[in-house]
Amino acid sequence: MSNGVINLLKPPGMTSHDAVSFVRRTFRQKKVGHSGTLDPAAAGVLPIYLGYATRLVEYGEDFDKEYRAEILFGIATSTGDDTGALLRQAPVGPMALDFLEPVLATFRGTYEQVPPMYSALKVAGRKLYELAREGKEVVRVPRPVKIREIRLLYRHQERAGIQVVCSKGTYIRTLCEDIGDRLGLPATMAFLLRTRVGPFGIAQTSTLEEVAATPATALRPSDVAVAHFPAVRLDDSKTRLLRQGQPVQALLDYGLPQAITPVRLYSAAGSFFGMGQFEAETGLICPKKIFGDGNDRDVADKESV
Repeated sequence: MSNGVINLLKPPGMTSHDAVSFVRRTFRQKKVGHSGTLDPAAAGVLPIYLGYATRLVEYGEDFDKEYRAEILFGIATSTGDDTGALLRQAPVGPMALDFLEPVLATFRGTYEQVPPMYSALKVAGRKLYELAREGKEVVRVPRPVKIREIRLLYRHQERAGIQVVCSKGTYIRTLCEDIGDRLGLPATMAFLLRTRVGPFGIAQTSTLEEVAATPATALRPSDVAVAHFPAVRLDDSKTRLLRQGQPVQALLDYGLPQAITPVRLYSAAGSFFGMGQFEAETGLICPKKIFGDGNDRDVADKESV
């Protein structure tokens, strides 16, 4: 079984599920998953996890994401992008976008965003897009999202390009519509490219063709997905205890923060063998996910910790 992460460049027209299926067929294994669903019409970075790396997906759930999008002003659609049915049109005057940059600035920080009907969020056990396809619309509760950066890339007639760095759960389609609302114009998303998910940037992606031609070359080590957490290298005795599900005492020279924090676990030889959690109050490192020894497992919390 192959273990690791592929930083895939998903093409438009492919669902995230299709991308996972492609990797499963290429590597001939079932244990494959992804983080950060990307709309079928969108392109860009889609991290694909293989083997025991699939158990690291949860550590990337809070990754910021970076996008480039094009907004088409003057029309509104049923889906919030140019694949949907036309709902409304309005003329875009020659000075209609003169205040676009100041309006973009108003979105920096946290704002309440209403999820779109065409999304995978569930209401009463059903996905919103299923209800939308039946012609139904339900009330959606606004959710706080954070726009860390937003800037104008270009303007051309009724179109504008923007770059956005945002928190998880942000719908760029909805952001485009909300920008239009603040300008007093209907708007829809005409193009979307995701350029980054946490540490995975578009410059380091592999295309479908590259993955198919040389699968092993596209596969990166599992620990790249958790490189944002502190690392500890442990001697053989501590490694053995952690593999057995026992906590170990942290050393001062590990340089760990005085807080509860996930840590990457490495053997004395430098092999990554799982994730632990450092408890500053007790000074203990507790095993959380142990793998690489043929007995991959999550480790239950111990009452003594």
